[in-house]
Amino acid sequence: MRARTVRPSPRRLRRAAPLLATLLPVTLPLAGCGTSHPSSGALRPEGSVSTGADSAGPGAAAPSAQPTGRLYKQVLKRYRDYQAVYKRVYERNDAAELATVAVDPLLAQVTADVEKTKAKGEIWRFANTHNPRVYARSTDGTKVYVIDCVHTLSGYRFSARTGERLSGGPGGSRLYRSTVQYDSGTWKVADIVQDRPC
Repeated sequence: MRARTVRPSPRRLRRAAPLLATLLPVTLPLAGCGTSHPSSGALRPEGSVSTGADSAGPGAAAPSAQPTGRLYKQVLKRYRDYQAVYKRVYERNDAAELATVAVDPLLAQVTADVEKTKAKGEIWRFANTHNPRVYARSTDGTKVYVIDCVHTLSGYRFSARTGERLSGGPGGSRLYRSTVQYDSGTWKVADIVQDRPC
């Protein structure tokens, strides 16, 4: 089953601050928010999800030239790449690597937040689980929309100077909707909006 195609529309959901918003203490997550195995995100009518690794990377064929299953695997891999880089840039207070997996407006938003955190003399360390799925695709095929229940297992703010833990603890689960956009021969995350608890 193919994900539905959509035309870009004005944002109705509030724009997400970086995923650090999930660090606020809330109740335990609902079952099914996390996953212990990677998923390709291909949707099937019976509700199952196909799994498998993706060997495609930057410089792959244009979206219109790829089979849907391969395209979605590639998009979800790049989304996971973004999440890994996102975690590192907050641990290091250095957003330089972010441009490899993100484009504006998200690139500018996260970069500004990392700089603000660095200026406070703080760093963030957190552990999130993800369960991303493709839920839609733009009519021109250059944007794919991903939904993800992000569960923050833990998130802590530390002093960059002393290493002292300043705040944090276990987090909660929130649903995020992301736009993954084809940019200069590869897929990059362009926008993330926060939705309801999941």
